Formats: sequence, C-alpha cells, structure tokens
Amino acid sequence: MIPFEFKYYRPSSIQRAVELHQSLHNKGRNPMYYGGGTEIITWSRSNSIRPGAVIDLKSIPECNVMELRNDKLVIGACMTLSALSSSNLFPLLSETAMGAADQTARNKITLGGNICGRIYYRETVLPLLVANSHMVIAGIQGIRVTSIHDVFIQQMRLADGEFLAQILIDQEYLSLPYVHFKKRQIGNVGYPLVTVAALKKDRDIFTAYSGVCLFPFRSTQMDQELNDTSLPLATRIEQAIGNLPAPIITNTEGSAAYRKFVLQQTIADTVSILERR
Repeated sequence: MIPFEFKYYRPSSIQRAVELHQSLHNKGRNPMYYGGGTEIITWSRSNSIRPGAVIDLKSIPECNVMELRNDKLVIGACMTLSALSSSNLFPLLSETAMGAADQTARNKITLGGNICGRIYYRETVLPLLVANSHMVIAGIQGIRVTSIHDVFIQQMRLADGEFLAQILIDQEYLSLPYVHFKKRQIGNVGYPLVTVAALKKDRDIFTAYSGVCLFPFRSTQMDQELNDTSLPLATRIEQAIGNLPAPIITNTEGSAAYRKFVLQQTIADTVSILERR
C-alpha cells in the first residue's frame, strides 16, 4: 500500500503531458512520468519517493508504436517488455527483453521505464547501445532527437520535464549477427551477474554490458581491444577488462572476483561465436 495521496493523470498527447508536468511542477506537486509503474509503486511503498502527481504516458499514440518506417525501426517508449520479446523486428532486443524479470513483470515493465528507471541494471538499453540508436525526447521546448551515446551516460540524462517518447534504430542493425548472454548465480529469473549483448557489423564486434559495474555501458576502448585480431583472444579479453569504465561490483549476486571470472568466460564465448559468423 502506498502511504500517501497523489494525483493521477493520463494525457493523450505529448504536448498535454509536458504541459501537465510543467504546471504541476510550478505548483510544487513533484510530478513524475509513469510508464509501467513497477518502480514508482515499489519505491513509493517504501517511502523512497513521494510524487504528488503521476503522469501516465500509455495513452499517447507515439509512445505505443513498433513499426518500420523510412528505413528505421520506431519503438514507442511505452511498449512492454512482453511486446518486445514476442516481436522479431530486432531479435537482439527481443531476446534481451525476454531475459528481464518474469512474465508477469514483463507484462507491465515498459522499454522506457526500464531504460530510465532507478534500478541500475537497465538491461534493455544494451541492444540500443550497440545499434547506435537515437532517442526521441519530448519536453516543453518540443521534440528533440539525439544519439543514445549523448544522452545515456551511465543513465538517461534528461532535463527536468522531459521524457523518452521513442527509440529509433537504423534498419541495417536489425538483422546483423548477434549474441546475448545473461549469466545468473542460479536459476532463470533474477538479476544478472553479467549480461552481454553484442552485434557484428562488417568485421567489427560491438559489445555492451550490464551487471558488471553500477551502470550498464558500452565501451569503445573495450571493443577496440576485442577487435584486435593480431593478439590471442585471452590477451584481448584481459586488455578489454583493463578498460572497464568503473570497478566491478560486489553484491548479493556475487563477488567482484567471481564476476570477473564470469565476465571473462562470457566475453570469450561472445567473441568466439561472432568471429565465426
């Protein structure tokens, strides 16, 4: 049970949503945008957040599309992980979405909510990073489109009042050879020790990671090391891990030392598979 009262709004247009947010913010209501709501409900129950109003984005048409348009895959931020996992338009994203949470949770969690949420795994961002996606962001100043690499730096960097409306992926990335691994301590449900999503474009392998550090990431330095085929694979992996953007974490899923071991094995499998394709 949520131990405080709040107002609920469900606008049917982007303009109405951002105007509502601005109006509620000016009134000191601490508004929050709402997708699937799983994190907002969880954090509110524990009193970790106290929004005075939530703005549900699920009735906005632009946030509920998934279609090929002008040589791009357009995905609305309110598409659920279940919808993504059952679609085969971008198989790497579908497989990644399938591995996140359980079926009941995937029915509620949205792509935008997973990417923008507070829980730091944010696994569905990995395919978007390796596919050099673009993010369609709505705010009071209008719509802007920007590279994911400019706005997702450890987490989504949105200005106050902005929300993620859509993701755009160039069609050329959709059918590339790919690999997805999610390594857990035990079982088929739960947070990862290591998640790796990778694509091969021409002769280069692009990789992105979750569960390794306190944020998901793609590292061009790591990819450069892994693509240096003049060196043995074991050397490439060791040098790539030496370029991690932050320390390997220790948590209830596993120690840093164990994570490093799992990461080494997972990278080896990833590169070995993709180099044969």
